[in-house]
Amino acid sequence: MAKKKRNPPASSASGIRPGEAASAPDTSGKETPARPQPRPAALAILPPEIVRGDWTVLILALMMFLAPAAGVPNEEMLQDTLKSVIVSFGALGAGLMLFWHQRNRRDGLRWHALMWLPLALMVYALGSMVWSHAYLGGVEAVRWFIFSLLLWLGLNTLARERVPTLAWGIHWGAVVASLWTVLQFWVDFKYFPQGPNPASTFVNRNFFAEFAVCTLPFSVLLITRTRASAQIALLAFTTGFNIVAIMMTGTRSALLAMLAMVLVLPVVLWLYRKQLSFAHWSSGSRILLFGVLLGTIVGLGLIPSGNAKVLEEHRVEQRGANALQRAFARSKSMTQTEEYTERSFSVRLVMWKATARIIQARPLTGVGAGAWEVDIPLYQSEGSQLETDYYVHNEILQLLAEYGLVGWLFLLALLAYLSTAAWKTVRNRSPEAQAEAPLRALTLLSLLMFLIVSNAGFPWRMASTGAIFALALAILAASDARLGYRSVLAATRVPWQPAYSQVLAVSLMVCLALAAYITQQAAACEAKIVKAVKLSMAISQSGDPNNPKWDKTKREMLTLIKEGTDINPHYRKITPMVADEMAKWGDWKNAVWVWESVLSSRPYVVAIMSNVARGYAQLGQNDKALEVLARAKALQPKATSVNSLEVILLSRTGQEPEALKKAKALVEAGTYDVDLINAAYVLAARAKDWPLAFKALELRTKGWPNTAVDGALKAGNIYASVAEVKDETKALAEYRKALMLSTDAEKTATRAQIPSLYQPRL
Repeated sequence: MAKKKRNPPASSASGIRPGEAASAPDTSGKETPARPQPRPAALAILPPEIVRGDWTVLILALMMFLAPAAGVPNEEMLQDTLKSVIVSFGALGAGLMLFWHQRNRRDGLRWHALMWLPLALMVYALGSMVWSHAYLGGVEAVRWFIFSLLLWLGLNTLARERVPTLAWGIHWGAVVASLWTVLQFWVDFKYFPQGPNPASTFVNRNFFAEFAVCTLPFSVLLITRTRASAQIALLAFTTGFNIVAIMMTGTRSALLAMLAMVLVLPVVLWLYRKQLSFAHWSSGSRILLFGVLLGTIVGLGLIPSGNAKVLEEHRVEQRGANALQRAFARSKSMTQTEEYTERSFSVRLVMWKATARIIQARPLTGVGAGAWEVDIPLYQSEGSQLETDYYVHNEILQLLAEYGLVGWLFLLALLAYLSTAAWKTVRNRSPEAQAEAPLRALTLLSLLMFLIVSNAGFPWRMASTGAIFALALAILAASDARLGYRSVLAATRVPWQPAYSQVLAVSLMVCLALAAYITQQAAACEAKIVKAVKLSMAISQSGDPNNPKWDKTKREMLTLIKEGTDINPHYRKITPMVADEMAKWGDWKNAVWVWESVLSSRPYVVAIMSNVARGYAQLGQNDKALEVLARAKALQPKATSVNSLEVILLSRTGQEPEALKKAKALVEAGTYDVDLINAAYVLAARAKDWPLAFKALELRTKGWPNTAVDGALKAGNIYASVAEVKDETKALAEYRKALMLSTDAEKTATRAQIPSLYQPRL
C-alpha cells in the first residue's frame, strides 16, 4: 500500500507533492491502490518514472558506452553503420524490455510536447518518399523513429537518481573513444581505419570531437555528485583525458563549444553550489580535483605526436605537434580572417550559400528528407561543384532546406522549449525545482554545445551524437514531469491499457527482426563494394593493369560491384571509385555502367555525367556522349569538367579548330583540369601551336607533379625534333630534368624513351 508522504524530500524522483497520493505499480505493471484523497482535477499528478524491475536506463547506458567505443577494424563496413546498428538495437531492445515488463500495466504513462517534434519530421520523411528521393527519405524516417523512441523511453524511465547511470555510460564511452584518439595521435595506432587523423572509431576527427565535447557536461555532473577522493581523482583524470583528445583533433567548432562551457559552467556551479556534493568537499578534495585535471591537460597535452600525417600537417600548415599547440593554433585561426576563410571554411561557405538558395526557392515543401545531396547541384552557383559533399555541414540549414515548413516549426519549437526550460530552471526557486536545477542546467549546457557544433558539421546524422541529443531532451522532459510543469511545451498523462504494451512489444519484435535484416544487407553490401574498390586499386597500382594475370581478379571485382549495387545502388561515395580505376586501364564499357548506376540515384551530379560522357566518347558512341554533355551543360555550363569534356568531344567530332580555340581560352582564363590540359597539349601539337603546347606541359607539371617526368620528355622531344623550335641545348636540359625527376626504379625506362642521339650526352 502506497503511503501518503507528509514531507517529501526534495530529491524524490516521483514528482509527488504534499497532499497527493500515488499508486505504486510493481514490475508487472499491476497497481496497489492508494487511499483515495480528495483533490482538484487540476492538481492530478503525472505518473512517476518506471523504476522497479526496469532495465531501460541500464541498456541505454550500455548503448552510449558501446556506440563511441566500438569500431570496425577494417574498411568493409562504414564506422557509423556499426554505431547506427548499436544505437538502433539498443533503443529497440530497451523498448521491448520495457513493454514486456509493463505488459499488464493499467496506470497511465507520460507524454511530452517534445515528442511531437521528431514525430513530425518522421511523418514528413515518410511522405517525402512519395515525391522526393525514396531511399533517403526512408533513412531519415528511421532515424527520427529511433530518436522518438529514445526520447519517450527516457521520459518514462529517467528518474533523477537514475540519470547518473546514463551519465556513466556516456562518460566511459567518451573515455574509450578518447583512448583510441590519443593512441592514434601519439603512436599512429592503426587498428581502426582513419580519414583525417586522429579520429578514434569515427573515421573523421571532426565526428569524434563533435561527440566528445557534448559529453563533458555529463562528466561534470558525475564529478559534482561524488565525495570519495579516489573517485574525484579518477573522474578528474578521465575528464582531462577527454579534453586532451578533443584538443588533439583541432576541430574548431568543438573548441568553440568548449569555450562556451568554460564561460557558462562556473555560473552554473556557483548558482547551484548548495545542491551539489562538491560544496561539502574539503579543501584537499578541491585541490585534488583541480590539480589532477590541470596536470592531466598540461602533462598529456605537451606530449608530441608520433603520427606522420599529423606531423606533416604541422610542417605544412603549422597546426601544432602536440595537443596544446594544436588547440591554440586552430583557435587562433578563427581570429585570422584570411586563413579562416580558406580551405574547409570556404567550401562550407559555398555550400551554405547554395543551401540558402534552396531555402529561398522551396520555403514550404523543402526538397525532401535527406535529399539535399541529390538536389544541391541545381542550386549551386555557376562554376562551383559540390558533388563531393553529402551534407551541408550546418544542421540548421540542412533541416530547413530538406523539411521546409515542417523544419521551421521543428526549429522554432525546439528553441522555444529550450529557452523556456532555461528560464524555468533559473527562475523557479522552489525546493523541488532547486533539487532538479543542477541536472537541468548541465543538460542544457550539453545541448548548447551540441547546437554550436551543429553549425559547422552534421552531428544530428551521426549515431552517437544524435543519441545524446535525444537523451538530453529526455532528461529535461522527465524533469518537467517531476516538477509538474503544465503547458503546451510540457508533459501530460496518457491513458494506458495492457493491450497497448502487448501490441507495442510485438511491434518492436518485428522492428528488431527488420533491423537485423537491414544490418545483414548493409554489412554484405558495404563489404562487397569496398572489396571491389580494393581490388580495382590493387590492379591500378600494379603498373600493368592489362596483364592477363589480372583477368580473374577483374571478374571477381565486377561480380562484387554488381552484387553490391544490386543490394543498394545508393552508395554514391564509394561506388564511383571502382569506375574511376577501371577508366584508368581503359575498361570504359564497365566504367560507364557503374557511373550510370550512380546517376540513377543522383541524377544531377555533373562530375559523374562528365565521366559517363567521356566513357561514351572513348567507346566511339559520340551521339550518347553529346547527349550527356548537353544535360551537364544545362546544369553547370561553366563547370571545369564540363568545359574539358566539351573540348574533348569537339576534337573527336571533327571540330578541332573550335576545340583548340576553346581550350586556349580556358587555359588563359585559368579554368582547367588535367583532362583539359592534356587535350590542349594534343590539339596544340597537331596545330603546331608550340607556345600553347609548352604552356600546357608547364601547367600540368605544376598542378599534377606526378606527370613531371612525362612532361619533360615531351618538351625535350619537341625541342629535339620540331624544326620551328629546334634547340638541342634545351632538349638536352629537358631530358636531364626527366632523368633527375625519375625514381631509381624508373630511370632505366625513362632513359629508354630519350633519343639515342642524346643519350651519350646526358
